[in-house]
Amino acid sequence: MSQPTGTAIPPRERLIFALDVDGPERARQLVETLGDSVVFYKVGLELFMAGGYFELVDWLVARGKKVFVDLKFFDIPQTVAGAVKRLSGRGVTFATVHGNDGIVEAACRAKGDLKILAVTVLTSLDEGDMRDLGFETDISSLVLSRARRALALGCDGVVSSGREVRAIKREVGDGLAVVVPGIRPGSNRPTDDQKRTVDVEEAFELGADYIVIGRPIRDAEDPRAAAEAIQQRIAAFFAGRSSGTPEAPA
Repeated sequence: MSQPTGTAIPPRERLIFALDVDGPERARQLVETLGDSVVFYKVGLELFMAGGYFELVDWLVARGKKVFVDLKFFDIPQTVAGAVKRLSGRGVTFATVHGNDGIVEAACRAKGDLKILAVTVLTSLDEGDMRDLGFETDISSLVLSRARRALALGCDGVVSSGREVRAIKREVGDGLAVVVPGIRPGSNRPTDDQKRTVDVEEAFELGADYIVIGRPIRDAEDPRAAAEAIQQRIAAFFAGRSSGTPEAPA
């Protein structure tokens, strides 16, 4: 189980950049461009299918970066356990699992030095999508149920929309780290496939431990400046919280 989070996480590690590009060469170029503005990288399915995935993971770790392997392992428990075991000892920080209790429990038994994150409900899904999938329950109830089970099964954290973070923290306290994707730094709602989004400060005010941001940094005219601007907002938020006086974002 994860240790209590809170202020123990260095502010600059709270931003996880989604390295969703079409190949490892472009990924390396972007990492070099971002420099020290990003410490933590999420490496997902698109890069996995492009080839050279684990070489890229090792390259990131060798440069002192933290790595979040976001492959959402979902298969029979024995296969998931084997996949997780292959990641252990590689210097990876987080890996995601998406499945029932047997799958999640198998991943947790095999995790070694990894931290396992259980996916609750993808941020691209809304209530209508859940009905299409056959879930006759509201998203909040399903997220809370999965968070409770994740804690009981030995997970270190969950991936959740910012809209459910407060309820998760109320339910499990600091027993689980909460990673929030679908962050949109501006005031405009997204025109992409994300539906349940929140802003940077809103996510942390609700109780998020980490936020995942991709397109708003990757597609910016100056990705490094965009990442640094978000880092300044995070730093200001936590500086204000530690002093008891919230500060305005930079």
